[in-house]
Amino acid sequence: MVILGAGPAGLVLGNILLDRGIDCVVLERAERAHVQTRARAGFLAAHTVRVLERHGLADGLLRNGQTHHTCEFRTKDGRFRLDYSGLGLGEPHTVYPQQALVTDLVTRFLARGGQLRFGTEVLAVHDADGERPEVAVREADGRPGRWRARYVAGCDGRHGAARHSLPPGTTRHHRDLGITWLGLLADAPPSMDAVGYAAHDRGFAGHMARTSDITRYYLQCAPGTPADAWSEERIWDELDLRMGADKYGALHRGRILQRSVVELASDVLEPLRHGALFLAGDAAALISPSAAKGANLAVLEAELLAHGLIDELTTGNTDGLDGYSARCLTHIWRAQEFSHWMIRLLHGPSGTDGDALFHNSLRRARLTSLRTTRSQQDWFAEHYVGV
Repeated sequence: MVILGAGPAGLVLGNILLDRGIDCVVLERAERAHVQTRARAGFLAAHTVRVLERHGLADGLLRNGQTHHTCEFRTKDGRFRLDYSGLGLGEPHTVYPQQALVTDLVTRFLARGGQLRFGTEVLAVHDADGERPEVAVREADGRPGRWRARYVAGCDGRHGAARHSLPPGTTRHHRDLGITWLGLLADAPPSMDAVGYAAHDRGFAGHMARTSDITRYYLQCAPGTPADAWSEERIWDELDLRMGADKYGALHRGRILQRSVVELASDVLEPLRHGALFLAGDAAALISPSAAKGANLAVLEAELLAHGLIDELTTGNTDGLDGYSARCLTHIWRAQEFSHWMIRLLHGPSGTDGDALFHNSLRRARLTSLRTTRSQQDWFAEHYVGV
């Protein structure tokens, strides 16, 4: 088995396969230090934690993760909190930075004797319809190389070689949402004991704790805004304004450690299987961070694919592999629907024309319903936590 990409999908898949005695190699373009330090999401659903526990991959997050069960919404009408762990499915999230999870998964994979080739650029996947597909690479020393295996798992993201190697006829569903965020990692302790969502006339702002000392913030900005366009002072002033710091308490300020531009988009490929090539994680579908589903879908897909491969390679039963694409797409589209609901809840058009006023009034009605209606709160909790 050749696995492209050392993210959550590829590493969970590799660890499960190795644990069942199935030989595999993980090929990763970046160096190990980069893989283990790049900041990504850290909001793990209860199902994701169960998957990791089931396969002996949860020691770090159980030891160091933080349980989150409340989110707070702030609007011009005030603020309200939802203890979603007491609603719907009745389950919390575990906050554990993705780079920490990836470090755990790398360590476990190597300890099991797995091959993990950092600095190896995958160029293309050939003969996916054959019995032994070929993966063309540029090795870490610059020399060309080739790997052959019974199956290939494309877990190398939306710009990876797996997507570029798909045959004609693949259906791509893409929607650019026209919304841009500044993604900010601040050297500052959390300012709230909850995930915070601010729906403001100037744009969305979000507060997500990562550790006791580090906080993730999001700030909606105009499309095309460079990551370094705003000074730190302007960033903090805008966060204070949108999150109502004058009413609800000042934010803990600190140095901005990382900045990125997040262009909200939805992207789904169908099918997720092409002969011996399977897609998982961001290679299968891209989802906006408003729903906190990306890493959770990746882990779910990795386990489903691992079970299908194990059944086929050990017993000859192909049901799991045959049904992999349809089963994953059911989860992906449900997550996409909730993501779009969250986007409509948190963002509204600017301006004072009739169309903008209409859509912003709808958004206000959605927030009022979420604040006052138990059935709406249960629906939110089930979709917010579930995958």
